[in-house]
Amino acid sequence: MTRIVRFADDSGTVRTGIADEAGAVRPFEGTPRVADLLRLPVGELRALTERTAGGPPVFSEGGVVLLPPLDGLMELWAAGVTYERSREARVAESTEQSIYERVYDAERPELFFKAQPWRIVTDGEPVAVRDDSELNVPEPELGLVLNSRAETVGYVVTDDVSSRTIEGENPLYLPQAKIYGGSAAVSSGIVPAWELDDVSALRITLTISRDGAAVFEGETSTAAFHRDPHALAGYLWHAQPFPDGAVLATGTGIVPGMDFTLRHGDTAEIEIEGVGRLTNPVVGDQSRLDWLTEAVDNPLLRRERRAAG
Repeated sequence: MTRIVRFADDSGTVRTGIADEAGAVRPFEGTPRVADLLRLPVGELRALTERTAGGPPVFSEGGVVLLPPLDGLMELWAAGVTYERSREARVAESTEQSIYERVYDAERPELFFKAQPWRIVTDGEPVAVRDDSELNVPEPELGLVLNSRAETVGYVVTDDVSSRTIEGENPLYLPQAKIYGGSAAVSSGIVPAWELDDVSALRITLTISRDGAAVFEGETSTAAFHRDPHALAGYLWHAQPFPDGAVLATGTGIVPGMDFTLRHGDTAEIEIEGVGRLTNPVVGDQSRLDWLTEAVDNPLLRRERRAAG
């Protein structure tokens, strides 16, 4: 299965291209951004990717730095309470339980902003937990890659890291529980929608490791969605433009119990059938992600940070 990737070559030039199953990378002609690709209709993007995939390989995945597949004016958003398990978890943690029960059954979904492109990390890079929240968890979610027309053109693995204590105290604290340094991770490759046209029953797994052993394992399927994930885009696009497209995380069906929290030194591994894997170490200090600002102009810094652990 091919993937659309964003990467930096050894000169630090950021490119986009097609990566195949063998790890060969074929760049698109010129240096288009992911944002430029998402300005194309689905048919034109498909033709471009298939034409590029037929060309000679130029790079290998091991010889480049794979980057988060968001840039330009793209944004990462997320949906909440789209699985019954998510509703149960929100009710258990919240002082305002009826809010989550009502939104689960409501026509309008819960949608919230998550991150700008420069704040997002990808595979092998750390996510963070807040030190003012006693309970912090990863939330594995299928991400829809949406073009400027709100058409689904691909899929990614996303981790919507969340501070359960803060959200549970008061639903108005949701932005603080969801939007902070190190709270958003996205897999490095976009699986084109025309290669995975049925996402109605994809297996999703989460494994959290600590000191070399699994301390939490969970599994769900997109068959447990309470909503049609593609219908979420209509609500997101209503009354606001996304000229460079967006990624929409569609909610989680895996939430650890109230007796579990992420710790510094843990590793969270998410796998979604047919889409890919996302693995991130966990840190307890947001300052460990200060390098993200420098990485905007120096993408090769990401290689150094991943090697440092």
